[in-house]
Amino acid sequence: MTEEITQKQVTLVREAEGVYVARNPDGAEYRFGYNVDGALSAVDLLLVAIAGCSATDLDMMTSRRAEPSKFEATVNADKVGGSSPAILRDIDVAFDVAFPEGPDGDKARARVQSALKSAEEKTCTVSRTVANSARVTLREV
Repeated sequence: MTEEITQKQVTLVREAEGVYVARNPDGAEYRFGYNVDGALSAVDLLLVAIAGCSATDLDMMTSRRAEPSKFEATVNADKVGGSSPAILRDIDVAFDVAFPEGPDGDKARARVQSALKSAEEKTCTVSRTVANSARVTLREV
C-alpha cells in the first residue's frame, strides 16, 4: 500500500508570558497556557487530543446504529518529572458510553469494543503517534 502524506500545520503566537494562541489554516483558534485562568495546559491538550481522536472513531462507529444517551471519556496519565526528562506515562482513556434499549442500541453496544480496538491499533492518529514515539524536532528559523 502506498503511503499518503498530508501536511498538517498549526501556528502558535505568544500573547503574554505563558499565554498562547494556537491557530490552524482554517482559522480555528484556541487560547491556552500556564498563565490563562481556567484554560487547559499543553499537557492537558495532549490528553484531550488522545481522547478526542479516539472518541471520534468510537462515535462514528456506534452512532450510525443509535444515538448515545451518554458519551464521556476520562483520561489519566502519570506525569514523571524530577531528575529524568518530564514525560507522561501510562496514559489510560476510559470511555463511559450508553445507548438506548432496543435493537439499535444493542447494535451500537456491540460495536464499542471493536471501535476502541480499531482506534488504538489503526485509526487514531494521535494515540498511534504517541505510542510509536514520533520524532519531534525543535528548531529556530
